[in-house]
Amino acid sequence: MTSINRILRIDASARNIGSITRSLADETIDRLAEIGAVKLTTRDVSTGLPFVDEDWISANFTPEDDRTDAHKAKLALSDSLVDELINTDTLVISSPIYNFGIPATLKAWIDMICRVGMTFRYTENGPIGLLEGKRAIILIASGGTAVGSPIDFATPYLKQVMAFIGITDVTFVAADALGRNAEEKRAEASSKIQALGA
Repeated sequence: MTSINRILRIDASARNIGSITRSLADETIDRLAEIGAVKLTTRDVSTGLPFVDEDWISANFTPEDDRTDAHKAKLALSDSLVDELINTDTLVISSPIYNFGIPATLKAWIDMICRVGMTFRYTENGPIGLLEGKRAIILIASGGTAVGSPIDFATPYLKQVMAFIGITDVTFVAADALGRNAEEKRAEASSKIQALGA
């Protein structure tokens, strides 16, 4: 990492007030700031991002030198999101589990940042991530889904996406299955955040 920890915070909860994941993200940012100097960029995806459509795919797979102004306009937001990620040391994602998986808005962000030649590349042995050397801290909350259980499709997916783009230093902090022992599980998540190191 650089001397200043460049943090990109991604929030996905539809709740602003009373969001467990947002409060966990607040604690995480505070903890990282205790460890050393930080520069924070925040991206709240909860209000929605464009979905990949036919025009986006056409623009994305047109060689850069051949892209029209319309292609470039279609990819402008995605380019910006990728730049935010590339210029980051620590990625902090806060996400609830909705119906056993991640919110659609977070999936839309993932689709916008998984860009061949920018965050991963193809080789004869399969895809290789291009964002090595970064760290991800992923904060998860759920009402009934236990993280790591057979019905948890959120955390394995997020871990796979991180590996796909080259981020293998991934820490999960979960306040999961809050329908049971909510206070205890929330306290355990806070303790794990306080144990985070540089």
